Amino acid sequence: MSRKDGMNYAPKHEAKPVVGPGEFIIAAMALDHGHIYGMCNGLVEAGAQLKWVYDPDINKVKAFTAAFPGVRAARSAEEILEDSAVRLVAAAAVPSERGALGLKVMAHGKDYFTDKGPFTAMEQLHAARLQAERTKQKYMVYYSERLHVESAVYAGQLISQGAIGRVLQVIGMGPHRLNALSRPGWFFQREKYGGILCDIGSHQIEQFLFYSGCRDAKVLHSKVANYNHSAYPELEDFGDATLAGDNGATQYFRVDWFTPEGLGTWGDGRTTILGTDGYIELRKYTDIARASTTDHVFWVDGEGEHYEHVAGKVGYPFFGELILDCLQRTELAMSQAHVFKAAELCLEAQAQALNLTPDTLK
Repeated sequence: MSRKDGMNYAPKHEAKPVVGPGEFIIAAMALDHGHIYGMCNGLVEAGAQLKWVYDPDINKVKAFTAAFPGVRAARSAEEILEDSAVRLVAAAAVPSERGALGLKVMAHGKDYFTDKGPFTAMEQLHAARLQAERTKQKYMVYYSERLHVESAVYAGQLISQGAIGRVLQVIGMGPHRLNALSRPGWFFQREKYGGILCDIGSHQIEQFLFYSGCRDAKVLHSKVANYNHSAYPELEDFGDATLAGDNGATQYFRVDWFTPEGLGTWGDGRTTILGTDGYIELRKYTDIARASTTDHVFWVDGEGEHYEHVAGKVGYPFFGELILDCLQRTELAMSQAHVFKAAELCLEAQAQALNLTPDTLK
């Protein structure tokens, strides 16, 4: 995994199966985004058996089967959907197509696990909510910047242990490297990628809801812009938003495509969580000019100042929890309400955003 390529971010960790061989069979399809590798890595490490893969692009299928030896290339999506042994379908379609694919997967009696952001339009979200209620199947989302980052997992554990008291505010910084020449065409088409707040902003809103314990929130302000990429007029290279949760907690986040070439990783993602009794800072992917390693956690509480380098120590419990949720029809990994609320707030933030794009670039 290249440290400078966020599109193909696919962490690996020690396998910790929660089921035996063949107890939980999955398939992959719609390989449009490289996150499908991380999604499948996590599930396989937790004990899932990856049986099938399908994509109309044979080169994508060849690359996938090379990474996951033993997986079978399906002749069509229907071959996967009609296989009664498959319990869950993981997919990373073009963002505007993720909702429709989820409807089809759930209609075939299978749970659905999609890359973020899960929707580009509110109508897609409404349809998924109805389908999930009708079929009782899961529509889960790969919010990798919390679920597949050990420092983010560790922060959740600290908060649940009461280390910083009640969470009052979450500040998130989610810069990414553009790598424009390696991106597919749809990445620069507003209708297909949904806007920066729907895309990489989805990580930030999901983390706010999780860390603060909010069930709902209001988008107070949001902004987007294309400041410096005139060659891609539909790209938004900057976005931010302020939210207020139903329990009084607040959030500010910023996302952008301005990672400088000199940074050794794809983005200097950071999160600061303020509580009544302390605060936590996460330096997720690097500690600039000090350490190129990932997962640095700093926190201060009533007893003192603390630091822990948690890379390789925490793991990614979400994937095993998701498998057990699918088998037992529970919601330990993530509730369906949480998934849909995070998506709804992203869509609202995007829809009401003030566009600050300079007139010269419009």
